[in-house]
Amino acid sequence: MSTARKVMVNISCLLSLKQGLSLSCPQSSSLNRIRHSSSLPFGASFQRRSYVVASSAFANENREFVIVGGGNAAGYAARTFVEHGMADGRLCIVSKEAHAPYERPALTKGYLFPPDKKPARLPGFHTCVGSGGERQTPEWYKEKGIEMLYEDPVTGIDIEKQTLTTNSGKLLKYRSLIIATGCTASRFPEKIGGNLPGVHYIRDVADADSLISSLGKARKVVVVGGGYIGMEVAAAAVGWKLDTTIIFPENHLLQRLFTPSLAQRYEELYKENGVKLLKGASIKNLEADSDGHVAAVKLEDGSTVDADTIIFGIGAKPAVSPFERVGLNSTVGGILVDGQFRTALPGIFAIGDVAAFPLKIYDRIARVEHVDHARQSAQHCVKALLNAHTDTYDYLPYFYSRVFEYEGSPRKVWWQFFGDNDGETIEVGNFDPKIATFWIDSGKLKGVLLESGSPEEFQLLPKLARSQPFVDKARLQQASSVEEALEIARTSLQAV
Repeated sequence: MSTARKVMVNISCLLSLKQGLSLSCPQSSSLNRIRHSSSLPFGASFQRRSYVVASSAFANENREFVIVGGGNAAGYAARTFVEHGMADGRLCIVSKEAHAPYERPALTKGYLFPPDKKPARLPGFHTCVGSGGERQTPEWYKEKGIEMLYEDPVTGIDIEKQTLTTNSGKLLKYRSLIIATGCTASRFPEKIGGNLPGVHYIRDVADADSLISSLGKARKVVVVGGGYIGMEVAAAAVGWKLDTTIIFPENHLLQRLFTPSLAQRYEELYKENGVKLLKGASIKNLEADSDGHVAAVKLEDGSTVDADTIIFGIGAKPAVSPFERVGLNSTVGGILVDGQFRTALPGIFAIGDVAAFPLKIYDRIARVEHVDHARQSAQHCVKALLNAHTDTYDYLPYFYSRVFEYEGSPRKVWWQFFGDNDGETIEVGNFDPKIATFWIDSGKLKGVLLESGSPEEFQLLPKLARSQPFVDKARLQQASSVEEALEIARTSLQAV
């Protein structure tokens, strides 16, 4: 055999697209159709073909591996290709951005700090520094023989011919395609002010740069949305010493995760930092001044909130265009994949935010918008593609946030959550200096959130959430401190 590497790619005889779209219930019946045991989409048969790939540079439009998307998932997938010796002259990344892949969470955290607070800037947070890896600058991709097509998004795909068309008209032929297009920000309707000057959304560096320019001139800032983006952006605005208001329709901050009592603690923290909260509020439209610049938010109750800068953090949508034909999930959105991130079409994979995958630990189909999943799904997918591994992706949901981290902040806040926020809750601690929330269902610990924990305490959380031990609820409720509660949970692991 020559020195060229043999690559195993998965070719499946698959059912129709119509059948693929019929997967609507994210329960065990759906997972049985995806077959965890064989990890094939829709019960398809699994055949293997070997390709001998030359390691020469790109001499024509044929690429062995193409990744579409330039975010976290693409960067970590590239590193995995490199680690397996399969990147040089074989891998092409097609991105709509002007930058090499970077750690996107920085955009709503350190990147938004004011100039005197040591803000984060590229190349400081290119992947894969977020997980302690090497910083993959544009030079890194060149050195590794990876072709990067910047600012040239894919506009079309010919599935039968295995070709992609880019915005510039370039035609790319692939053997294996990894879709890592992530999400796009949900936008406020243009007809009621969503595109006025002074209105911002954050998904990339260009968005963040535009917002920073506005913050430097702003006096009154309104953040729309009480989730991750809203909380992080509002905390950054405090660092600029701006009059800041958060408007959101829910009853409390981060309603999809925080309990009402936990949210109250954080709301008090924001108020202590001068942030005003308008809960349960709906926006009717945005108003402009005589120059056409945004000037106020008009609410459905007829009141108005003055603002010269508005940031919308009202969710995101999976960026599936132009890949609808690959097979979408109608329940959680995104592109439907199996436990190796294979779609219902041969040679096509989807990872990161855009993938609707079997969440094995909870027996349901899920789509996770988080950097941790982007990293792990990318690595799992590439390893499965290159080595024909059939291990099912076994992801443990993990979320975190960091706010008020800039220099001079009276209190820096960092919380982590692992598991599932299902069941009754037990809260321990008074938020000064820390607090923990435990989710318990049928006596089993399903999830845990900890704020201001030590490194050792944070390391305990995934062990608890994955093991799901039975815990003594009465003892947990009587715990006098977070440390005592975590110790009670720790001892319950011994019985698992």
